Amino acid sequence: MLASASIYCDNTTMTIQIPDDLARSLEGLAASRNETIEQLAVHELSSLVAAPDSPSAILKAFRSTAHANREAVDELQATIASARLPLSPGLEFRDQ
Repeated sequence: MLASASIYCDNTTMTIQIPDDLARSLEGLAASRNETIEQLAVHELSSLVAAPDSPSAILKAFRSTAHANREAVDELQATIASARLPLSPGLEFRDQ
């Protein structure tokens, strides 16, 4: 048997069908947390979307980072190049 559950969020209704045994397990879990099934579902589904490795979290992090301009990249490359140590004598690389 399948049970139907309706979830309400931001004026949108989503109805999902789940097996009866899963519905009973969710009811028990929600009761142990003093939540309704809907609150439990919204909380748990939200945590999936907000997980640090979720596609939406990765995209949000990417969009919030500052993008370097060409001058900053050139300055960084120059700093890296100036900090390089010369090779010790006898450790030169040769083309083969």
